[in-house]
Amino acid sequence: MFSSIGIPGLILILIIALIVFGPKKLPEIGKAAGQTLREFKKSTSDLTNDVADEFQDTKDIIQGNKAK
Repeated sequence: MFSSIGIPGLILILIIALIVFGPKKLPEIGKAAGQTLREFKKSTSDLTNDVADEFQDTKDIIQGNKAK
């Protein structure tokens, strides 16, 4: 994701963010972004687990029907 930006680009983005938002707002913005990313990862993981469970249930039903 960040491979095309490079270190100088990231430094420039951080400096611009510091100028625009100020030193007091940056930690709050970072915390909010971290919480949002954490929630997104948790939701994605839950959805993946639900799909895997449904797939396994369907597989068990199909295998059970073949055994009869």
